[in-house]
Formats: sequence, structure tokens, C-alpha cells
Amino acid sequence: MMENLNPNSYRFDDYLKRRDSLDFYADDPMAQAVVRHYCGDLWEEVDREARSLSRKVSFRWKELAEAAALPEKRPAVEHFDAYGRRVDRIVRPLETELLEREVFSEALFSERTHPWVKLVKMFLIYQLGEACIACPVTCTEGLVALLDKFADTRELMRIRTHCKEGLDGRFAIGAQYLSEIQGGSDVPANRVEAVEEGGTWRLYGNKFFCSATHADYALVTAKPRGSDAVALFVVPSWLPADEEKRTRNGFTIDRLKWKMGTSELPTAEITFNGATAYPVGPLERGLANVVGIVLTLSRLTVGLSSAAFMTRAVREAKAYAEFREAFGQRIDRFPLVASQLAGMERTAQRTLAGAFRLYRSFLGLPDGLKGGLAADEPDEVRKLRFDVRELIMLQKITAAWDAPDVIRGAMSIFGGHGVMEDFSALPRLYRDAAVNELWEGPRNVLLTQIHRDLSRVRGWYPPAEFVGRILEGAPEGPVKELSREAEELLSGPITHPVNGETMDRARRWDRFCQRLTQLYQELALEEVDNAR
Repeated sequence: MMENLNPNSYRFDDYLKRRDSLDFYADDPMAQAVVRHYCGDLWEEVDREARSLSRKVSFRWKELAEAAALPEKRPAVEHFDAYGRRVDRIVRPLETELLEREVFSEALFSERTHPWVKLVKMFLIYQLGEACIACPVTCTEGLVALLDKFADTRELMRIRTHCKEGLDGRFAIGAQYLSEIQGGSDVPANRVEAVEEGGTWRLYGNKFFCSATHADYALVTAKPRGSDAVALFVVPSWLPADEEKRTRNGFTIDRLKWKMGTSELPTAEITFNGATAYPVGPLERGLANVVGIVLTLSRLTVGLSSAAFMTRAVREAKAYAEFREAFGQRIDRFPLVASQLAGMERTAQRTLAGAFRLYRSFLGLPDGLKGGLAADEPDEVRKLRFDVRELIMLQKITAAWDAPDVIRGAMSIFGGHGVMEDFSALPRLYRDAAVNELWEGPRNVLLTQIHRDLSRVRGWYPPAEFVGRILEGAPEGPVKELSREAEELLSGPITHPVNGETMDRARRWDRFCQRLTQLYQELALEEVDNAR
């Protein structure tokens, strides 16, 4: 046997053994406590399902996600086959395809899967990072929710079944193609045109940012010819007769985007050249339904996935800090490191508790999500619906803003190893978290929308009452302070004109929304702690 002459005998084996044996759910007492408290009488079933799934996520699926994230395995598009035919095939690694197939086989959106079970499974799956899974799962949820309300044709009902229950043993994947080059979040500025030709709707024009381009079906916004209204359509990637050969349904994939994060996820620029499309919901209500149902669900999920990213990052940072020694002692015994870890863990835990508390309110909405506020509902129901709508946006901007900070802090615990792509998943999670913040409306867009919403309803729902309801159970002092600030900040605009006064109000509005949401999250965590 050759003698090891390397004087550097330092090894990470003990750390790797500890990290790679961690079970995402079984080794997370806080996640278990959150499930036990917020899932109510169903908690035992949810807990059982979580433990079963976690054994897959924590080991096999984690390994598949890590392998698929290698730079040489990034997705590509094959525009032509060997015979010069335009095919636009998305090429992805085997690990991604296996992971996707196994995750979607969990039937997350089936009638037999309880919403709490779905939520907890999604929380565990999102701890893998994007992995070409998080976005497709979220988009499929939005597609299913819309079809549950509006599937009224044979084609739409087949698509609904394909996504929810599977066909021939395979579950379909959904996507959302909303953004155009002239306006990402400005959906009313859409120019893609829908034309009814011989009883069939067809789409023409360009979409500029289309994630999950490999999906089976996409929700697409378009304006019917001669109308300024934005309508919603479901566009199959392949029509049934062409599905086996994967011949595209009247559109081309022009190029894939080169993104900072979510690198495993194919995001493309697409041109529709007469794609067959099925209208879903009233044509004149497309914008209301995409915002009130589809984007609302996606924003709800961004908060959950941000909690998942933070949870994994803190877990691995703690495991490393308990292993690594410097200056003769473990680094988790240095007060600065211990304080940093405690702060990051607190943020991850309150974000998780807040996501579950909000989901509990979400499940309590009569008739679920709607495309806007119904004037004919009782005031109490209207207020509840408004509370949930605004909290979803508040949670989205707050959790997505906190996640990169927490993951960056976790990376710093590793020192120089924290930025090594092959040492841990944290650099990948950090990039994914940064991209996650931009999905479904970046911070400034949603801050403006929340300000506009609260200003619009103050005739029947004063800002102070909104704050009081959101923070029910909080100490009186902070509630009064935030109520007064809400009244003051809503007394003037934050969008125009650009001068010192409006910019100051805008900055204060940003800070106000962050503080309001974080206090809501702290209340949620306090609920869990008091119940333990």
C-alpha cells in the first residue's frame, strides 16, 4: 500500500456524514411543530405523508438535483432534426427527467391529495432549490386552479384530468407565458393577438420570458383581435395527434435564456405562428383571473419556497458550524457565529410559520380565489378576501427579500468554502433565491399594487382596521404605531411626481410593509411556540 505523504490530512468526512444523513422533515422539530399546530385535526395524516416523502427528498431526490445542477448539464434547445425539420426539442439531463417524473407522480393536485398534504410536500420539495421542479409545480398549480373553475369543454376537461389525475400513468406539467418584451409585469401592454379562425382560436406574436418551456400546456395571455381586453388561453405544446412525435403546436422556441439562477429550468423566447389555443374563463376577465387566481397562487408559493430555501441553508450551516474548528474550538461556540446562526434560524422559522398561518386563512376563503373582489359578498367576507390577497403579496416581497440575506449569511459560516459550487448547494440556492424574488412581480411593482389596493378600499375598509386585523394578538403599541403610519402613508401618492416628498414616502412605505409582514410572521411563530 502506498504511504500517504500528503502532510495535509484534514478531512471533512464527519461533516459530510452528518450533512448527508439529515432528513429534511424528521430532523426538523420546528417544521413538525408548525404542521402539528396549523394543520389541525389533519396533522397526523400530514405528518405521516411528510415523513414518507422526506425520505425521498432528503436522499435520492437531493442527489438527482445536485447532479442535474452541473454546468455541463444545463438544458439546451435542438432546433432542427437530422432531416432539416424544425422540431425545437428541449434537451435535459436524465437526472432532471427522473426527478420530474417522480415528483409529479406524487399527484400533488389530485382530488385525493388534501391541500395541507400538498403544501407540506411542496415545502419539502422546494428545499431542493429550483431543480427544474419548483417553477413547473407552481405553474401547474395555477393551471389546475383555473381549470377547476372554468373547464367547460372536452379539451379543457381532458387537460384538467391530465394535470390532476394523470393519463396513461403520466402527469402533465403546466407553464405560464405572460411576459412580453415591452412589459414584463405590465400585462395589459400585451400585444400577442388571439384570432378566431373557423371556430378555432389561434395565437400570433412573441412572448419574451417563458419558463418551464418543456411543459405540456401553458397558460398564455393574449388580446382577442379588435379588443383591448386581455384574455387567457391554454395552449398545448403538442396537439393530441402530434404528441407522440412532439411536433410543436404552431410555435417556435427562438432561444433559451442564460439566467443567473434557476439554471436547470429552461426559459425561452417563443413566437406563436397560429398556435391552437383554448380560451379559459370569460375573454374579458382574463387579466382579473390571471392576477386574482394564477399569480396569487404563484406569489403564495414564492413565500413557501423562500422559507424552504432558508430552512435548508440554515440546517447545513449549523451542521458545518458544529463540525468546523478554529483557534482551538468549534466555531458555533463563538458568540458572533452563534448569534448569526440564531438570527438566520429565527428568520427561517418565522417565515415558515407565517406561510402556514397565511395558508390557513387562504383555505378559509369561501369559494376559494376569485378574479377580484366581489361587491355582492358580505363585508366580513370581502375583508377576509382582501386580507388574504394583500398578505400574499406582502409575504412574497418580504420572504423573497429575506431569503438571499439568510442564504448569504449561511454561506459566510463556511468561510471560503461557502462560495465553492462543488462544496455545498448554498451558492445554487443563493442564485435561485435572487431569481425567485423577481417571479410574479418584483418588489417595487407589488409595493405599488398594495398601496393602490389599500387606497382604493379605504372608504369601506380603513387602513388602521386592516392593520389591526392583520396583527390581531400583537402588542398594542406596535399595532397603534403601524396603524398611524398606514393612515399617513396612504394620504399621498408614492408613484408621482418624482420629488423628495414622494421618494421619502415610497421609502417609508417599503419599510412599513416589511415591518408589518415580519410582525405578522412573528405572531405566527408565537402561535406555534405557545402550542408546543
